[in-house]
Amino acid sequence: METRPTQTLEDEFCDIIKKARCGQGYTVSDLARLTGLTTSEIQHLEHGARLPTSQEIRRIGHALGLNCRALEDIVLHGWHPDPLPGWLSHQVIEVDGSIGGYAVKGYVLYDAIAGAALCIDTAYNAPAMLEVLERQALRLLGICLTHGHADHAGGLDRILQRWPVPVYLGRGDWSLLPWKPAMKCLHDPADGESLQVGTLTVRFLVTPGHTPGGLCYYVTNGGKNPPVCFVGDTLFAGSIGRANPFSLYSAHLTSVRHRVLGLPRETVLLPGHGPGTTVEQEIQHNPFV
Repeated sequence: METRPTQTLEDEFCDIIKKARCGQGYTVSDLARLTGLTTSEIQHLEHGARLPTSQEIRRIGHALGLNCRALEDIVLHGWHPDPLPGWLSHQVIEVDGSIGGYAVKGYVLYDAIAGAALCIDTAYNAPAMLEVLERQALRLLGICLTHGHADHAGGLDRILQRWPVPVYLGRGDWSLLPWKPAMKCLHDPADGESLQVGTLTVRFLVTPGHTPGGLCYYVTNGGKNPPVCFVGDTLFAGSIGRANPFSLYSAHLTSVRHRVLGLPRETVLLPGHGPGTTVEQEIQHNPFV
């Protein structure tokens, strides 16, 4: 992918602890009791009113089952993932969009020799997706949605109008789609099922948690380069997406820890928000691991 300015992490300390607290069903008062902090202190930290101290990080991290060292690396030492490798631009084109000012990413996965591509999410920016396909003279084979939220699936109708291709999405998310295509277009892939894009093999990983029907897309190319996995909002660099509903939090952690971070350590992870990362870096630096 082309060189871009360094992107900030999607989540700050306030976001991380609120996701963990809500996912476990704790109230602010519960967390105050577990940590010995006051409810006012917890509220200030969750609103990002100030940075936490090292002692507060450890108290809150232990209470929420988070990796305190990883939290300190992010909050106190400014950890950020390494830049993405240059070879990735010959396989993936990032498409940026926004919804209500909130930045979101989609991707075009392609094999230039075969002239074939997949859209991985829509980035809420169908015109940009279509422009990439046109500019690169690519034939679209399918649309792979990581989940059904509008920022990742909005504009699906415009893409399908130009390219009437299969849409891959876990059945549990079909009801979330802001616009639903004809049923014959929707495909609920089985875990481990795969499809080809030229020399690229795309394997479907069922990863519920952020949403009930969440999917990740694991891509290999015969060992020429390290694998790539499109993770949507299942995982962010240094964090995870919010469990929707919160009752999926445990399933979400299982998806992150055992499905995504069980991939080869050199695997490049491309999320729907924030910078890309790798399995190796997330094992070391993600507080939810």
